[in-house]
Amino acid sequence: MRIAITGSNGQLGLALRQTLAGHALLNIDLPDYDITDLGGIGDAVRLFGPEVIIHTAAVTDVDGCEHDPELAYRVNVLGTRNMAVAAQACGASMIYISTDYVFDGAQQDPHWEYDPTHPQSVYARTKWLGEELTRQLLTRFYIVRIAWLYGDGPRNFVRTVLRLASERDSLSMVTDEVGSPTYAHDVAGALARLIQLPAYGTYHLPNSGVCSRYDWAAEILRLAGAANQVELLPSENYARAAQVPKYVEMRNFAAAELGIRMRPWREALQDYMARAGLLQNG
Repeated sequence: MRIAITGSNGQLGLALRQTLAGHALLNIDLPDYDITDLGGIGDAVRLFGPEVIIHTAAVTDVDGCEHDPELAYRVNVLGTRNMAVAAQACGASMIYISTDYVFDGAQQDPHWEYDPTHPQSVYARTKWLGEELTRQLLTRFYIVRIAWLYGDGPRNFVRTVLRLASERDSLSMVTDEVGSPTYAHDVAGALARLIQLPAYGTYHLPNSGVCSRYDWAAEILRLAGAANQVELLPSENYARAAQVPKYVEMRNFAAAELGIRMRPWREALQDYMARAGLLQNG
C-alpha cells in the first residue's frame, strides 16, 4: 500500500513509520514539506499517489495556541483542508488525528464517538474544525481521537517527569485533570489495522482507563524506581493560558466492534519505559 504520513517526525509519525515500514511511504514534515502550502503539498502528494493519507501534523502546544491563534488556525485548520483537498485529487482515503480536547470535560461518563463536542480552547477549536473539514470534503475518511500521547523522541511527559525528578527534591502535579495516557506505538498498530478496512467514520483510540496527571507521574516514578527519591505533591490551581478539559474518558466502541481494542494505559506505559531503557532494572 502507498501511504503518506504528515507529521512524520513527530511521536505518532515515527511510530507509524516503524509500524508501516513494509509499505511505500511518503514522509511529510518540515522543512521538506509544508502542509500550509496548498500548491506545494498538493503537487507532492499527487506525484506520490497515495492510497491513504495519515494526517498527524498539527500545532499541539495547547497554551501556545492561545498566544498564537493564527498559527494554530493556519496549520490545524488550513493545513487539514489542504491535505483533504490533496486526498480528493488523488482518490485517497484519509485518517485525521484529533483529540480528546474537543470535549469540554464536564461529563463524568465515558464519551461515545457520537457524542456532541464542545471545544473550549483555541487548540481544541482548531482540531474540531479539522474534523469538520474532513467530514465536509471527503467521503472516505477516518477521524481518530487520541489523548495524552507519548512515544519515541527526546521530549514527552514521561521523560519530562523523569528529568525533573533528577533535578528536584519535589514535583507538583495536578490532580484535577483526568484523561488517558496513550502510547504512540499502540495507536500506530491500531491505525495499521484500521486502514485495511473500509469502515470509515469516527473512532476513539486512547489506551484504556483514565488517571490524573498526578497519578500518571506517580506511576512513572514507581516504574523508574524513583518513587522514594522525590516527593510528589498535588497541585489544584496550576495556571494555564488555555482552558483544558478536567475529565475526559473516551469509550472505544466503534473500533472495538471491528476487533481493535486498546490495552490498559499502565501496561502500555511499562512497555514503553522498558523499550526506552527507563524501567528500573529494565
